[in-house]
Amino acid sequence: MKLKTKDLLTLAELTPKEFLGLIDDSIKLKKELKKGGNKPVLKNKTLTMIFQKPSTRTRVSFEIGMFQLGGHTINLSSNDTQLSRGESIEDTAKTLSRYTDCIMARVYDHELLQKLSAHSSVPVINGLSDSFHPCQILADFMTIQEKKKKLKGLKIAWIGDGNNVCNSMIYGAALSGIDMSIATPKGYEPDKSVVKEAKKSANIELTVDPFTATKNADVVVTDTYSSIHNKDPKRIKKFLPKYQVNPKLMKSAKKDAIFLHCLPAKREQEVTSSVLDGNQSVIWDEAENRLHSQKALLISLIHA
Repeated sequence: MKLKTKDLLTLAELTPKEFLGLIDDSIKLKKELKKGGNKPVLKNKTLTMIFQKPSTRTRVSFEIGMFQLGGHTINLSSNDTQLSRGESIEDTAKTLSRYTDCIMARVYDHELLQKLSAHSSVPVINGLSDSFHPCQILADFMTIQEKKKKLKGLKIAWIGDGNNVCNSMIYGAALSGIDMSIATPKGYEPDKSVVKEAKKSANIELTVDPFTATKNADVVVTDTYSSIHNKDPKRIKKFLPKYQVNPKLMKSAKKDAIFLHCLPAKREQEVTSSVLDGNQSVIWDEAENRLHSQKALLISLIHA
């Protein structure tokens, strides 16, 4: 699936056909790998990765993904670049574009990614920003497709903070025909502009009641209440115990509902260990699928 967009920053750049095509390609690449290995379609191609934020799944999945496709990666922390000494992101983008075939950046401010994209002649991938996490959603919807054998007509219940992952999941729902019910405390809702745009093509419900959100849900999703950029312990009091995903809340969803979490999880906060390790949890398949969906995205953006 070759994409018309140069970059992937939010998922809003994709058409429904492209989004679903990436998921299909991800599943095919997973099957191909397990049958003996992926074809080296990105041989002699290089992915440069910039990390302002620490990472486990993002770094490992991109790095191994490029290796399995025959390519190479360069890993740069903020201190490894001249950005730490005051070079502009615009100049950094122009320089890296002369060396690499694609840039993946995991950053704080989403505006930095937008500047990187605007001044780079090679594709730019959002590996996570404070506003969006599109790569995670590709893996999530791949996982849902694998487990439910369809996307359109399902219902996702999001419980907790309307954060960057939630924003991207809303776009995913709009692109796939999934209904989404989002339960957050007042003041912690997802981006209003994202919700407004998604409602043009999807049923997006906002509520303060987790049980309303999970009623008849096929998929239950949560994320941490405090993140790398926001560790205020007072935030947790806004969420607990009402917005914790526990066995009681899971019972209000469908009997065959699955549970997703992008990880890392704070056990006994946003989710209990009994749910995280329970038979409805598919978090390890979800984590593995970051590898396969990232490969599909890289192939779609790095043209041979």
